[in-house]
Amino acid sequence: MLFVHLSNLHFYASHGFYEEEKVMGASFEVNVRVGFQPNKFPILHLTETIDYSAVYELVKKVMQHAQPLLETVAGTMAVQIFEQFSLAEQVHIHIVKLNPPILEFMGESGVSLDVKRDEIRN
Repeated sequence: MLFVHLSNLHFYASHGFYEEEKVMGASFEVNVRVGFQPNKFPILHLTETIDYSAVYELVKKVMQHAQPLLETVAGTMAVQIFEQFSLAEQVHIHIVKLNPPILEFMGESGVSLDVKRDEIRN
């Protein structure tokens, strides 16, 4: 299995359950890993792999549409990756809200999703 990684992607978005999160927005960090089994080695052409610039554009687009739950955001990303990239066999997504609105909370909160193509249910 070969993995394409996008790490430490930073976005400002309005994802959140609480009204102040929707209004004020927050900083997020997204990490994505897409796994596939290459048909041959070495890989010599972009058509033989997952185009990480196209994955980035997909992630950026999903991050621009506010959702109340990060679980929804991660699931949407995974479904769209599988729809757009027929080579993709598994996806790992990790989304961190860098400054969650929790009184006296020092740290980060987030979600992670590990899913294989045959595990996606709509």
